Amino acid sequence: MRTEVAKKETVNHQWFVVDAENVVLGRLATQVANVLRGKHKPMYTPSVDTGDFVVIVNAEKIALTGNKMADKVYYSHSGFPGGIKSSTAAAMLSKKPEELIRKAVKGMLPKNKLARHMLKKLKVYSGGAHPHEAQQPAQLSL
Repeated sequence: MRTEVAKKETVNHQWFVVDAENVVLGRLATQVANVLRGKHKPMYTPSVDTGDFVVIVNAEKIALTGNKMADKVYYSHSGFPGGIKSSTAAAMLSKKPEELIRKAVKGMLPKNKLARHMLKKLKVYSGGAHPHEAQQPAQLSL
């Protein structure tokens, strides 16, 4: 029996849609990261992008456990002295809920060039509608 290695030309990318309403952020991010990497497929190869496209809707209705809405802080730095900015998860959820999910999923992907390609296959929308109906995405149950 031979081990099959996936090739970029032979990979078939599917589309999935996930409803993030009342779903815990970390649990959603781990499941989505596995689908983006392709670890749910039997032909998973770490060096080839075997993952699928994921569309997340209702990002503004995501849930965080415990007191993370007030305690979890996201930092960004401009590169200049004194250029650090911080915002809590509650502030980020009210301003940019898509970015909250994108950062959580990005942290669960490998830190390499392939992860940037995987992250491009993640589409996050704050409302219930998305413009990817033409791809006929399947419902992904978490």
